[in-house]
Amino acid sequence: MGFFESLDVEEYDRQYDDKLLLRRMLQYLQPHGRALVLVSIMLLAQAITGAASPIVIARGVDLLASHTLTIPNLPVNLTFLENPTNFILLLFGIVLTNGILYWASNWVRRRLTVRVLSDVVLKLRTDAFSASVGHDLSFFDKFSSGRIVSRITSDTREFGDVVIIITDVLSQLMESVLLAIFIVSVEWKLALLVFAFMPLVLLVAISFRNLARKATQRGMRAMGNVNAAIKETVSGIAIAKNFRQEASIYTEFDNANTSSYRVNVQRGLVLASVFPTINALAGIAVGVVAYVGGFEAANGVISVGAWYLFIVSLDRFWFPILDLSSFWAKIQSGLSAAERVFALMDAESMVVQTNHTLVPPLKAEIFFDKVWFMYAAEEEVLCDFSLRIHPGENLALVGHTGAGKSSIVKLIARFYEFQDGRILVDGQDIRSFDLPAYRRQLGIVSQVPFLFSGTIIDNIRYARPEATEAEIEDLSYQIGNGEWLETLPERLSTEVGERGNRLSMGQRQLVALLRVLVQKPAIFILDEATASIDPFTEWQIQQAINLILKNTTSILIAHRLSTIKASDRIVVLEKGSIIEEGNHNSLMARGGHYAVLYNTYFRHQSLEYVEQVRELTLA
Repeated sequence: MGFFESLDVEEYDRQYDDKLLLRRMLQYLQPHGRALVLVSIMLLAQAITGAASPIVIARGVDLLASHTLTIPNLPVNLTFLENPTNFILLLFGIVLTNGILYWASNWVRRRLTVRVLSDVVLKLRTDAFSASVGHDLSFFDKFSSGRIVSRITSDTREFGDVVIIITDVLSQLMESVLLAIFIVSVEWKLALLVFAFMPLVLLVAISFRNLARKATQRGMRAMGNVNAAIKETVSGIAIAKNFRQEASIYTEFDNANTSSYRVNVQRGLVLASVFPTINALAGIAVGVVAYVGGFEAANGVISVGAWYLFIVSLDRFWFPILDLSSFWAKIQSGLSAAERVFALMDAESMVVQTNHTLVPPLKAEIFFDKVWFMYAAEEEVLCDFSLRIHPGENLALVGHTGAGKSSIVKLIARFYEFQDGRILVDGQDIRSFDLPAYRRQLGIVSQVPFLFSGTIIDNIRYARPEATEAEIEDLSYQIGNGEWLETLPERLSTEVGERGNRLSMGQRQLVALLRVLVQKPAIFILDEATASIDPFTEWQIQQAINLILKNTTSILIAHRLSTIKASDRIVVLEKGSIIEEGNHNSLMARGGHYAVLYNTYFRHQSLEYVEQVRELTLA
């Protein structure tokens, strides 16, 4: 059982009662009420025509066997039917017409069902995607994106498949009910013998329910692991090749794939055992009815046609149950899939807004008032942290890795929820704002800028689609006279590739900064890139940053000396607390922690240091 260890339930997974689960599923079907009524009518028509065929044939057999081809209770005396050939032709025509009606009702029903379910799956997938992107970043830190993708794509499709199967089974059940009514009217004692086997067959089918559900859920989790392994491998393929780890990532995928194989083999064995078991019971029932009915037909208790009808009806009775059993895997997959999708949608967000106050244009005064924050239990990052950032101020955050710099900016952006204290923006609690409206006034550039596949202008317009090409081009030429743009083959229409891989790191940073510049935010958050770039590109990037700093309150996680020196105030952090603050000169004069950081990490970027190295080299 060791291969089940990687199939742990996600923390947000939950078990839904079948009634609740079906109620949730029906909520998605309610808007299609008229179409479903028509589907129901077609189901009834299909059941009637399906039940009519064996009844008509059974009655025809009785008439042929008795050599009396006069059909009773007809308003017209049809003497031509006394000819056996004519009678058989009529019987053929009735059965053929009935078959055509059965096919037509089945075709209409299936077409309507597929259309309704396509709309339902579209809505379900949209809701699942909307719910997933609405979760805070801590959700994506904790749970694999590959498994989330599996729920939104594969599981929603499974949900649609199960509804189609259920409508098929319903049609067959309705047909069985109609046949049951008729055979009871023909010979109720033999009908009771038929019905006597049904509880046993149903009991066997139901007994597999819990086992099948658990096996199916394990299979889906295993498939989610495979998807996650593939996604991570493809995303990091360049790193894997760089470190010659192709064999390692293959082994990781092979382990996930083998685990999925083993789990699904066990699932298949569980589900495959249902059909043969019920089929064996059905075979015994048919044999008993054939034996007993045969004696009664021979002794004249029932007609040959009635005996035929009982045998055919028995097969029709078992067929929905056998069908249900054979599709049990799909049905359980659909129910498990619905459960997994609803669990994703119902997962509680850690970031909770207490109100949805409309956000006016912000002056952007930010105040951390005794804030406590931790990513996980017993992992405190900020402890009783207080900091005031004035409107229009350019604040630089410096400190060693883990000091809390990124946590501060993530809390301002409401990517994570703090546990205690308050964060105020323009005197209002940040938790009271309408979150989308608030974030529209934030401009954020991460340390590794992310670009979407498309053109440069598409990426720049990402936060403000109404921005004109002339406006974007004008801003582009304010950075280094647009020389960076002239180097691109198609200027603003240049394709950036997946994640921007067709551009250099410096070009990606410029596009990301222009994206913020076009947005015109009130608060600018920049986590400067640590990658080395040439001096000319760095000068262009600094120009873009300066354009943004003119009209914003800025919080910069600084890695460049030029950014630090240009800041109005530098806050030095250590283990989630402020240990020093001031401008560059005052902090250097103190000779404290900042001076140590400067001499260790930043001094080599200064012009004075470069000149000293040059003089020593020449000497």
